[in-house]
Amino acid sequence: MIPFVMALLLQDAVSVTAGDKEVVRYQLKKPADSKLAVDSACYFHPLTTPSGVVVTDVAPADHKHHRGIFLAWFEMHGKKDADFWGWGQFAPVKDRVIVNTSAKAQGETIEAVNEWRAEGETLVGERVAAVVKTDGKARVLDLTYTLTADADVKLPQRAFSGFCARLRKDGKATVESPEGEVKLPAPHHLKPESDWPVQPWYAYQITLPEGTSVGCAVIDHPKNPKSRWHNAASIRMINPCIVAPGDFTLKAGEPLVLRYRVVAWDGALPREQLDALAKAWSN
Repeated sequence: MIPFVMALLLQDAVSVTAGDKEVVRYQLKKPADSKLAVDSACYFHPLTTPSGVVVTDVAPADHKHHRGIFLAWFEMHGKKDADFWGWGQFAPVKDRVIVNTSAKAQGETIEAVNEWRAEGETLVGERVAAVVKTDGKARVLDLTYTLTADADVKLPQRAFSGFCARLRKDGKATVESPEGEVKLPAPHHLKPESDWPVQPWYAYQITLPEGTSVGCAVIDHPKNPKSRWHNAASIRMINPCIVAPGDFTLKAGEPLVLRYRVVAWDGALPREQLDALAKAWSN
């Protein structure tokens, strides 16, 4: 594992660099020139492979509220109703924003504290810890989210939302799992039962227009609430969704801890390495 130097950039982001190359950035505030359709930032982008290829995307033309690697739900019911995802179909988006209140960096570690505010009132407090390292041809980003609320927050059963990795859409891609290439029917955004079954990880193996091969995987953690996966290949989205199996309640005073490992690589799909990283992550 290779350590990195950390730097805080312009007071609006934390960036991990290796030499003169950016490895990953955590965006604390929405950039002034952003095309994002929401006011929330608090997302990871870019995430790069060891050779420097960016695998994530922000504010793509098809879904301008998508923001790299992020955590949010589009329907939350607590002291106020809220959509922090940015879809706007089942709960209000206006005046619902994830606000960073502090951040620090040390070595290859990023820590941030955020508040999920609805009309100025905090529904959820969030702590994010991220550790990024390189393992051969793979970049490994370990994420731990701790969410707390002072009043119950109900997350109704839905097909998608929660933790999401939105990847670049150019080139051609296959969807992969530990069992090989996935050829299941595409999940339907309004039908939770259409989401894909539990796996330790799902990935996209991407051949870019110039012929370069890269990829990205999300590894779940066995201590997370049970998920089904809303992996929409048409938009290169990986989404282990904890509300797909049923309603979920973030109970007052009971922290919810969510852990995910994101892996980006150069070259062919490193299936054995992903299996090993998943096994190590589960321990």
